[in-house]
Amino acid sequence: MAVHPALHSWRDELPAAFVRGLAVLCGLAVLSVFCAWVFQSPKTIRVITPMHQSEWTEIERPFPAFVLSIPEAADVPSRYVIRRHAEGGGRKDILALGDPDSASPYLVVEIYRPGSEIGRFAGPQAAIAATAAALGPVALRSTEEPLVSKFGPLSIIPFETSKGTPRHCLAFVRTYDDPRLQLSGWFCQGGADFIERSTLACALDRLTLLFAGSEPKVGALFAQEHQYGRLFLAAAALSVPVVIIAALTRARYPGSTLAEQVVEVVGS
Repeated sequence: MAVHPALHSWRDELPAAFVRGLAVLCGLAVLSVFCAWVFQSPKTIRVITPMHQSEWTEIERPFPAFVLSIPEAADVPSRYVIRRHAEGGGRKDILALGDPDSASPYLVVEIYRPGSEIGRFAGPQAAIAATAAALGPVALRSTEEPLVSKFGPLSIIPFETSKGTPRHCLAFVRTYDDPRLQLSGWFCQGGADFIERSTLACALDRLTLLFAGSEPKVGALFAQEHQYGRLFLAAAALSVPVVIIAALTRARYPGSTLAEQVVEVVGS
C-alpha cells in the first residue's frame, strides 16, 4: 500500500519534534529552579537562647504570715510576695508599701527563713546589694551605730539608687541563729530629705506575726520581740535610750518578764 508523501514526512519528523519539545520543557524547568534559588529569601538561622530559670519560685496565691499595720499608709499601694527556693526549700516573705519607682516613701521588709540552699547568711552589705538589686544600690556604707528597734539592734546600711527615680535609702539587716531567720529591707524616698532612723524604727514596730505554722520558734521569737517592742515604746515615751531602760528594768526586776518590767518602769 502506497503512503502519501505528506504522511511519510510527518511520521519521520514526529520523534525529532517530541525530543525538541521535551528538551525545551526540561530547560524551562531547570531555569525556573535556578531563578527560584537565586531570588529566594535568605534563610534565617534562629539562635536558641537558653532561658535562665530562677532559683526562686513565686507563690501564686500567698497566704500572709506577717503584716505591717500602718494606718497612716492605708491608701498606699501594698504587695505581699512569698518565694520558695526550688532546691533548698527556703522561704522569703516580702512586704512592700508604696510605689517602687517614685519619690514617695517606699518600704520593703523581707523575712527570710533559709533551707539547705545556704550554709550561712551573707554580710549586711552583701545581703542588701542582692535583695535590692532592682534599685541599683550604690554608695553602700555601714554605720557604726546600730538602730535600736523592737527587734533589737539592726545593722544599718544607707545607700542611693541608680535605677529609676533617684532616692535616698536606709537599709537594715538582722540575723537570728535559732530559729534561722534574717530580717532585712529598706526605706526609700526621693528629694533632698533623708530617711530618719526613728521613722524606720517606728515603721518596723508595726511588723507583726499572723501565724507561725509549723515553726513554733518563729512564733516564740516574735512574741519575745513584741515584749521588747513594749520596752522600745516605753523608752520613746520617756525620752530615754532603750538600752538604759533595759538595764534598769533587769536590775530592778530580775525575776519578772520583760513585759512586766516595762509596765513597772512606765508606771513608776
